[in-house]
Amino acid sequence: MLYLGLSCLLLHVFVVFGTELTFELPDNDKQCFYEELEKDVKFDIDFQVISGGNYDVDCFVTDPQNNVLYNEKKKQYDSFSHTTAMKGVYKVCFSNEFSTFTHKIVYLEFRHGDEEPLLPGMTRTTALTQLESTCVSIHEILKVVADSQTWYRLREAHDRTKAEHLLERVTFWSVGETVLLFVIGIGQVMLLRSFFTDKKGSVAAMT
Repeated sequence: MLYLGLSCLLLHVFVVFGTELTFELPDNDKQCFYEELEKDVKFDIDFQVISGGNYDVDCFVTDPQNNVLYNEKKKQYDSFSHTTAMKGVYKVCFSNEFSTFTHKIVYLEFRHGDEEPLLPGMTRTTALTQLESTCVSIHEILKVVADSQTWYRLREAHDRTKAEHLLERVTFWSVGETVLLFVIGIGQVMLLRSFFTDKKGSVAAMT
């Protein structure tokens, strides 16, 4: 069992380059990220708005000649894949310019490159031994687990932000109701006192 684990660890080799980051996007602002890529390189983009406003943002991707490859408005989350047609700097931009007072927190994952075979010379038609097949299966399962963990972390952050926002609104509403009750109570006391004061004044005038 130990030999199997060490073998799978040695076979777990990647050439996929990826970047994950979470950044704050102020209102009436735009942020861009740049990546230099070779020709015929596949890249993938995943993004999701974690908090802020209606949880939406504008996003667009351009190639080195400023041709628009992807352009979506007010998206809460999305994915985009593309294979480069030329070498150069590719740009990914997020815009919150349509919002006047709410800033956003955005999660971005950018991956590019292809994954090398776990074994030298291995292709889709290569016959594998039982050990190699097990290692490949474990490798694929680990990728699914990593993606699932990322998704659950995003959902947790998103739900926590919504819960904190709801708590803030409930707190303000409760404080407002408390103040209103005090004002109404004091007003009723003052009104009752005015009735008795008027009655005493009229009785004294009659006597």
